[in-house]
Amino acid sequence: MWRQYKFSVDSRGRGTYDITREINQYLLQAEVTTGLAHVFVHHTSASLILCENADPAVRRDLETFMSRTVPDGDPMFEHVSEGPDDMPAHVRSVLTQNGLTIPVTGGRLVLGTWQGVYLWEHRTRPHARSVTLTVHGERA
Repeated sequence: MWRQYKFSVDSRGRGTYDITREINQYLLQAEVTTGLAHVFVHHTSASLILCENADPAVRRDLETFMSRTVPDGDPMFEHVSEGPDDMPAHVRSVLTQNGLTIPVTGGRLVLGTWQGVYLWEHRTRPHARSVTLTVHGERA
């Protein structure tokens, strides 16, 4: 059995947005007890990460790392159609990932104690990001 859901995440600009609770709510609707959840973001300037959820300093440190590794306005980039954060956002997305596959047990994501699923917005302006959740598995 499989189910698919599409939802939107409204970002306020660059940063991480916890979408774990929303995914688990859709899993309840799917009534899948055991299986896999695949989460996919439909954009080239945002990504998905499985990350520490207890200390927000971890996500701030990741942003600091990316800012140093792929700075906005770097003159090496030719693609600047939408501003100085345009190409850096694409590079950040390529360095991370646009899809995650996570086991489902008991109708919930099987995550470690300190893990959460985050949409990572790489643009500085707010955006509405489309996410698709596909659930494969057995029903109760």
